[in-house]
Amino acid sequence: MQKRKSHSSDPTSPPQYPIESVDNALKLILLLGERPEIRLTDASAHLGVASSTAHRILAMLVWRGFMRQDRASKAYLPGPALTTIAFSVFKRMDLQRLAEPILNEVSSALGETSHLGVLEGSRLRFLAVSEPDIAVRVASRLGKIMPAHATSTGKALLAELTTDQLHTLYPNQELEPVTSHSVRSRAELEAQLEQVRQAGYAVNREESEDGVGSVAVAVPTASGLKIAINASAPIHRLPARKTKDFARTLQTAAQRLAEVLD
Repeated sequence: MQKRKSHSSDPTSPPQYPIESVDNALKLILLLGERPEIRLTDASAHLGVASSTAHRILAMLVWRGFMRQDRASKAYLPGPALTTIAFSVFKRMDLQRLAEPILNEVSSALGETSHLGVLEGSRLRFLAVSEPDIAVRVASRLGKIMPAHATSTGKALLAELTTDQLHTLYPNQELEPVTSHSVRSRAELEAQLEQVRQAGYAVNREESEDGVGSVAVAVPTASGLKIAINASAPIHRLPARKTKDFARTLQTAAQRLAEVLD
């Protein structure tokens, strides 16, 4: 009697009984990981199917929360389910545990609070923190979500995007201010991001909180994970002349964390 073939353990081999609709849905989720948005025509062309078929797949992904559709542009963007899953994966990876000793070194070397943040669309979520043992310090923002353009951590990550990707995240010229010092226009943000690219670090001077300044550096992960490390301090302890010193410490830390994660 002929023996039944066992399932292949080779992850590069296709499954024995592939389900095309499931495969197409997963392809669109992976495509969304490469682009800030997907349009119906993009989905149809990527899958090689009719627009009506692509629309049904996208509608199912929206219904399950893996995507959401922008009412104005009709483009499809990451949905809350993807964000929830991603954050859960971060926690299972124990990113906080891996980053903690490096953040502690930054905090100890600079005598200031250090955070790890991740870019979620146009928002920045703080994933880990290390606080110095001093009375006057910047309080932990662990778990908080803030507009990326108002934080040094967010700007360090936005600087890695293309112009098209940035315009997708910020379709309008007017930006949401957090304080009176916040960037208020996309044009101003783009000018700042060009400075970030040239300098290799981002600076925030009272843009996210009055009396607080910070410096941030993106972590150069091979996986493309959009995370960055910052150091924040009361503004009087972070004059312009000290930003480069902060940046050098953060750049070393970011490189070390990239090596740990990759």
